[in-house]
Amino acid sequence: MRITRIPRERVGALIGPDGKTRKYIEKRSGVGLSIDSESGEVIIVDEKADPLMGLKVDNVVRAIGRGFSPERAFKLFNDDYYFIIFDINDYVSGKKDHVRRVKARIIGSEGKTRTIIEQMTGATLCIYGHTVCVIVDLNAMEVTKTAIDMLLSGSEHATVYKFLERKQMELKMARYGF
Repeated sequence: MRITRIPRERVGALIGPDGKTRKYIEKRSGVGLSIDSESGEVIIVDEKADPLMGLKVDNVVRAIGRGFSPERAFKLFNDDYYFIIFDINDYVSGKKDHVRRVKARIIGSEGKTRTIIEQMTGATLCIYGHTVCVIVDLNAMEVTKTAIDMLLSGSEHATVYKFLERKQMELKMARYGF
């Protein structure tokens, strides 16, 4: 049994229309979900399931809780995909203005920076609250983590874009097994 908590406003996304999302997760994984709509607490009952599946469901639940659509979060059932959370408060003082500024750096003007990272790495980003969350495959995990860490640490956008351009060929080769 695992217990995780998601924001109350995301409970509806986890349950889905007529409970479809919850039912899909339970059917796909063999794991039971007990969701408290008031507190946002989710109990994952995985005694009969593969222990690794309990971890995957925990990641799917947390991804949905951090703003990903259920369809994108379902990628985490695949062994090659990982869920990474960056807490912006680890990079700046907890002041709302600082968090807002750093979130804007990740998103970029009209979403440009976020789009570039997603296109060059194949990752999916979600900026929610004081977190930057990523769903990414194993091949692009380190490159994506480094690029986001660079932005959160204050590197210039041009520096991050050049880093991604250098790594893009390596990522393509890794995807095709070279």
